[in-house]
Amino acid sequence: MNRYVKQFLFLCVLTLAGISRLSAQVEEEFSSALDSARAKEDNKKDSVVFTAKYVRYTTLAMMKQATRTVQIDTSHVNFQYYNKQNLPWNPSINLGSYGLATRDLLFNPNKSIGFQAGFHALERYLLHPDSIQYFRARARYSELYAVGFFFDDQVFRARLAQNITPQWNIGAEYHATNTDGYYRNQDYSDRKAAVFSWYESKDKRYNLLVNGTFNNLDAAENGSVVDENIVGGDVFKDTTSTANMGYETRLRGQNATRPYNRWRDNGMFIRQSYFLGRLDTVHAGTPEMEIHPTNTVAHNSSIRQRKFIFFKNEADLRGAFPIGDVELVNDTTAVTTISNEFTYSFYLRGKGVFKNEAKLDLAFQNDLIWYRDSLTSDFYQNSMVKGRLGYKFSDRVDVRAAVNQIVVGQQAGDFLYEANADIYVSENAGIIHLGAYSQNKSPEMVFDRMNYTYHQWSNSFAKTKTQNLSFAYENKKIGFSGKAEYFLMDNFLYFREVDNPDNDELLLRQITPDQSGNLNLLKVSVGQNFRLGRFHLDNMVVYQKTDAPDILATPEFYTWHSFYYNNKLYNVMDFRLGMDVRFNTPFRSPSYAINAGQFYNDNVGINYSTYPIGDLWFTGNIDRVNLFVSYNFFNQLVYPKGYYTVRRYPMNDANFRFGISWKFYD
Repeated sequence: MNRYVKQFLFLCVLTLAGISRLSAQVEEEFSSALDSARAKEDNKKDSVVFTAKYVRYTTLAMMKQATRTVQIDTSHVNFQYYNKQNLPWNPSINLGSYGLATRDLLFNPNKSIGFQAGFHALERYLLHPDSIQYFRARARYSELYAVGFFFDDQVFRARLAQNITPQWNIGAEYHATNTDGYYRNQDYSDRKAAVFSWYESKDKRYNLLVNGTFNNLDAAENGSVVDENIVGGDVFKDTTSTANMGYETRLRGQNATRPYNRWRDNGMFIRQSYFLGRLDTVHAGTPEMEIHPTNTVAHNSSIRQRKFIFFKNEADLRGAFPIGDVELVNDTTAVTTISNEFTYSFYLRGKGVFKNEAKLDLAFQNDLIWYRDSLTSDFYQNSMVKGRLGYKFSDRVDVRAAVNQIVVGQQAGDFLYEANADIYVSENAGIIHLGAYSQNKSPEMVFDRMNYTYHQWSNSFAKTKTQNLSFAYENKKIGFSGKAEYFLMDNFLYFREVDNPDNDELLLRQITPDQSGNLNLLKVSVGQNFRLGRFHLDNMVVYQKTDAPDILATPEFYTWHSFYYNNKLYNVMDFRLGMDVRFNTPFRSPSYAINAGQFYNDNVGINYSTYPIGDLWFTGNIDRVNLFVSYNFFNQLVYPKGYYTVRRYPMNDANFRFGISWKFYD
């Protein structure tokens, strides 16, 4: 990864040098594009005034529909949720500190098909090629973001984007995180970077998107706190007032022997598209201008290299692993994927306002996969056909159907068939969303094969079948949103501890993949936001009912409530001062297999007590600066003293955090 960082820094130097030489030319060219009223105002001041309105970006998903951009977000709404483990709308269970292994608390199905390695514990922290933003900026745009400073979590991000010409933008971003954790060997670090570029021809027909992403995630493993001599195995019931770092952990290696799970995920992506036939323009001559084609041909190409590494170099004296006398472990899985996708899109619409539009997308995708683990290596290939049909009836009904089918290759027979409809009733009555999908999915590789030091198996599981129906209603006028989802799953795959009725020491902590019969799950999510003057109360409640709670290991109820006061201080700072409270009912808390990087259902089946967890926070915005201050888990000062979400891993203590971001675009 050091090589990639050096290349990234070298590219930044070249970029800054080029920007310095061309900035005067860019400002002159872009100034001429301002409307006449703006130009007159600028001439009076003998300068060009740029605002966030003139810094816009697009994404891959947006470019697949049309050439469309959106303005950068300058608000401080939700700015305090810097930790991806603690997103209220997507909560998690984890090993108790930022960056460590994480799994969704609520049931969120994986709708991907085709080859998947099956490692997900650090997935929330990855920088993905599909999430890259491509900018269009009339002035140089940069952003600095930092959390922590003198605290346990230190998160830094920098981003730079510059239009070299009105048609060509380049940019880069860099992420660096260092955390200390609350118990021994809970430190985490990552170094992530991306370079990206967007070119659009003068005639608006040709577009080129390019990006490179580089991820280096390093999560220490302590094997959990040793629960011997602790009341009930719960450190929070210990009356000796031992400092967290004083508790023994199962793995204690430091420096060169420090145990860790390390991910390397690097890739390059390029998309070329060309518009044929008539072009329809919306908001012509403004920053919000959109180009809608009638025919599009496109080619996406990517290469992605991933490595999942577990390392330790110490004797297992405290039972962190299944029984064995191996000291040095360096288990590695490597996956290289080269993907090519060819797409043709056809639009049929009347001229003028887009009230009735039919769209057809046809695509062919080929994936070449090289897989290697500690003992074996293989080559796989998949060919997939894709189709999407959509029709908009005026501006009130939008119906879509999509087909994804692997026709040739290792995962042949995988499919995802999906249908959706959006029905806009009125501004007062809201909008209805209907959805359904059917999925046939091959087992991820970790279920069929593992050749690691402590875990070995070779299986041939059946494909997982999922049927889904959903109904959602949204009314922004009254601040309401609700969604009901029903899932019927067959051959659901999960990990469990090997059956051990006699408590055989040789079988302790041995995990195995398993496959269920039919499972049913109903998930109902309701959000309601209230407002009284400057006081707000935002609420989210999720109800999940399943006939297999011991397999899915997810709570029946989850709630989140945010009460805050919103105002403007001295007509300068827009701010929010609030308190969040989240809660979930007890559920079968899983254990964690360290070297395999998998959460599993153990034979003990503990349902930990759960408590309301409260956070106090302040967010503010002054011009281009956003900031937050938060005190998380403040009720630890009263009750409870702590809590668990994963067996043997205490969650983090009360903590104070401070973060700031600053945007520059002139």
